Amino acid sequence: MAKTHKIIAQPAPGTRIAPVRNYTDEQMQKIHDLGEYARSIALPQTDPYYEWESRWLDKPDTLPRYMRAAKWDFEDAKKRIKATMEWRREFKPDLIPPDEVKIEDEGGKIPFACSIINGFDKDGRPIIHMNPGRQNTETSPRQLRHLVWCLERAKDLMPPGQESLVILIDYKTTTLRTNPSISTARKVLHILQQHYPETLGRGLVVNLPMLLNFFYKGISPFLDPVTRDKIRFNPDLLDLIPKEQLVSDLGGDHDFEFHHESYWQQVLEICNIAPDGTRAQVQTTTVSMSKVSQESLLEGIPDDQRDKQLTSREAIAVVA
Repeated sequence: MAKTHKIIAQPAPGTRIAPVRNYTDEQMQKIHDLGEYARSIALPQTDPYYEWESRWLDKPDTLPRYMRAAKWDFEDAKKRIKATMEWRREFKPDLIPPDEVKIEDEGGKIPFACSIINGFDKDGRPIIHMNPGRQNTETSPRQLRHLVWCLERAKDLMPPGQESLVILIDYKTTTLRTNPSISTARKVLHILQQHYPETLGRGLVVNLPMLLNFFYKGISPFLDPVTRDKIRFNPDLLDLIPKEQLVSDLGGDHDFEFHHESYWQQVLEICNIAPDGTRAQVQTTTVSMSKVSQESLLEGIPDDQRDKQLTSREAIAVVA
């Protein structure tokens, strides 16, 4: 196949979104109660960030993710979502101007590696490709902001019903000099685990040299058991990712060649990002779902699960 600069921004045709989340009445009540609590500590409407905080709380996956991460312990979920709300007010992840972090993308790098969002796994999760060997800037707060920007864009690309993503780390060209420090990795893990809980669906590590085994031993104590169980070393990627969705460098058919300007413009256009970090076209969340949005939401979900899934989603929409 001829090389292409075009990224893959949709799952393969016929993809069935997984996992499908179904909640008991007791769990739905806890999700509802968490929403009530979050709104009791929300910003006032006069605050400039109020609109963005409200949008985040209104997303159908936000409250359930925090309840699942807390293993349905309501008090723990309250602490978790409060901490993230405070972090988001300071960090403002949904308002990062693209030009602020664009330089970090020039070689496909972020502190933990390359940051190319391209393709989906067999369950419809978007893939963030990372390559530590392409790191070209010194560790800085901007690198962490770029990582968060990438997470937000990957979430933009999630198809209806999908709540998680894949991080695929390729160590093929990595050396001790280009590998991130353990302290940087700890910061990345803190953001992922505390402020994007239940967002990592799979962590795939390939071409890890023996020399860098110490790195994963060093960060292992900072991985919660759930996150640790999601990480696979040197798996057969074609068991997890459709061949047409996997880049040719890793054994797939997608002969992708990274071109900074082309990649950057594609992401901005597909995700509808304006120069100031806001949406080029504002889309608001409504409580009542139209028939069209319901059908879109259920696309890729097995027929025998659709009624349960819709019931759960409608209940969450009422909470939001």
